[in-house]
Amino acid sequence: MNAQTIYGGFFDIDTKQQEVKELERESRQTDFWDNPEHAQKVMRDISSRRQWIEAWQNIDDTCKQMSELLEMAKSEDDESVVTDVQSEVKKLEKSIEKLEFRKMLGNPEDSKNAILTIHPGAGGTESQDWAEMLMRMYTRWIERQGFKSEILDFQAGDEAGIKSVSIEIAGDYAYGYLKAEAGVHRLVRISPFDANKRRHTSFASVFVYPEIDNSIEVQVDDKDLRIDTYRASGAGGQHVNKTSSAVRITHIPTGIVVQCQNERSQHRNKDAAMKILLSHLYKLKLEEEEAKKAELENSKKEIGWGNQIRSYVFHPYNMVKDHRTNHETSNVQTVMDGEIDEFIEHYLMQTTAKIA
Repeated sequence: MNAQTIYGGFFDIDTKQQEVKELERESRQTDFWDNPEHAQKVMRDISSRRQWIEAWQNIDDTCKQMSELLEMAKSEDDESVVTDVQSEVKKLEKSIEKLEFRKMLGNPEDSKNAILTIHPGAGGTESQDWAEMLMRMYTRWIERQGFKSEILDFQAGDEAGIKSVSIEIAGDYAYGYLKAEAGVHRLVRISPFDANKRRHTSFASVFVYPEIDNSIEVQVDDKDLRIDTYRASGAGGQHVNKTSSAVRITHIPTGIVVQCQNERSQHRNKDAAMKILLSHLYKLKLEEEEAKKAELENSKKEIGWGNQIRSYVFHPYNMVKDHRTNHETSNVQTVMDGEIDEFIEHYLMQTTAKIA
């Protein structure tokens, strides 16, 4: 038994090894670093392919070891060895499932970093608090994945919660995983802001965009941009900065509006806002290339009843249910603590099955 037997047609190790050799040969050229952007792309490609090769080799080594143990158990009639092999097989199955799942993220943009934005729906403080709860959930998930994050823009709510937040997430396949989270999220609970302790339903929207790198060209004409500056303000209207450091950029042809007031420097806020805008435009470009008729802004559903992708019920019972896959769990607190992988996996597996 070897890894090729287990993988079947799932993985072509010879092709990956040949690709690495060719890329390494290119990286040894004397003029390789004359074009830093291309050089960095090649080095990322080498690293990505090596990860697949190392995973394959680890599984191959495990398969060979199990074969040897089974032969030993057979010759010595030792049932304890069989038990050990069965335990290793379960670990092997999990490793293969993890690789198969990552292989589903085969679109070029899936491996990129992501920009995640959260906006509360109608409902004032209640919805703004729900948006902040989602922000914490995703922050905990990011930590669990070992990814890095940076808040590009944060606008606090008037009394509690947030009016909006944009987070940059850096890590392998960050966009590929998080694209499953885009949509309207619904909360049902006894409101802590209601003196009569009544049950409330709140909504918040999550949008996810692939962050573009230097290898991708997105053309933006300066005349297509309207850039406004204004004073950044915190909760309750308190001024964070007495100068007009906050920046709002409108892309006139598409109507996309982005803003950033997180930094005290107008220049840094403008750079962050442009980063968000370029990611929006890149996703829009991807949708056009995939022959989707609806443009990005038109595809956004109303943040309200009937459009939710997932419901989080805290009362009168505990349940989190994804309405796209019907996957659900009663462990609400675990989900709110960032354990959302099962929802992401079910959605991506369903999406892949539909495409196939």
